[in-house]
Amino acid sequence: MRQLAEQKKLVEKWRALEKRITDITEMLPLAEEEASFLEEVESAIVAATSQLEAMELEAAFSSEYDVRNAILAIHAGAGGTEAQDWAEMLMRMYLRWAERHGYKAEVLDISSGEEAGIKSATITVNGGDAYGYLKSEHGVHRLVRLSPFDADHARHTSFVLVEVMPEAEANVDVNIKPEDLKIDTFRSSGAGGQNVQKTSTAVRLTHLPTGLVVTCQTERSQHQNKEIALKILQTRLLNLELTKRAEERARLKGKRISAGWGNQIRSYVLHPYKMVKDHRTDYQSGDPDAVLDGELDGFITAYLRSLVGQEE
Repeated sequence: MRQLAEQKKLVEKWRALEKRITDITEMLPLAEEEASFLEEVESAIVAATSQLEAMELEAAFSSEYDVRNAILAIHAGAGGTEAQDWAEMLMRMYLRWAERHGYKAEVLDISSGEEAGIKSATITVNGGDAYGYLKSEHGVHRLVRLSPFDADHARHTSFVLVEVMPEAEANVDVNIKPEDLKIDTFRSSGAGGQNVQKTSTAVRLTHLPTGLVVTCQTERSQHQNKEIALKILQTRLLNLELTKRAEERARLKGKRISAGWGNQIRSYVLHPYKMVKDHRTDYQSGDPDAVLDGELDGFITAYLRSLVGQEE
């Protein structure tokens, strides 16, 4: 029923645009005869064109999962503190993007670095078409800068892997059998002192058939941590199935899919010049500070436009 409602809404939007263009067409003869109509017609054309461009962009949302919430998993690459700091910068970038667009973002799980930054984090972005937009961010992000952690202030290159997955619907997309699940509890790591957990509230779930392991320790309740971990596990299992399908389609077409760390999608250069460049679309920005503050729309739009017309 939800999918039917979404399809009806989509058809209504295109019908409304069709009527808008018909009205403009009927106004054209009047504009030729009466100059006062000309400005009104020009304004209507600009508005219709803008609406058409937005709807063409939505045509890239060809997957049934594009309307879902998104779950992002951020993993620091090799490089210790440098990479961990870069991972935290990216996490902030996505939280800022979500805030700018009115999405509700929440950190589900986080593993802090020893000196600075984070080793990994899992965040959820809730709102319409969140996955459809954020799927453009899946891949390896490369940072080049003068290191703030190096006494010699040398230039460093750091890598972070960002996984973007559509949130799974329990018992619809994935049904996990109780016997396939191993549940372990342990004490959450804290800042020490009064913050140290006296009870085992952190939860680790292991899916025995696939070997997938998910942990959660952000909440003070073991029950809440288990619910969040199960949500993440279901999403990872759905993503595993979607990846298998994509690889099979690519194999049939004779294409090769680069996965994981081999799939570098974007470079952020802060030294010796300033630029952010997407290697898939060649879209670039000369203001990396703005991009890292959440101004990702140009990159997302360029990626989605590159998808329009591609075969599934």
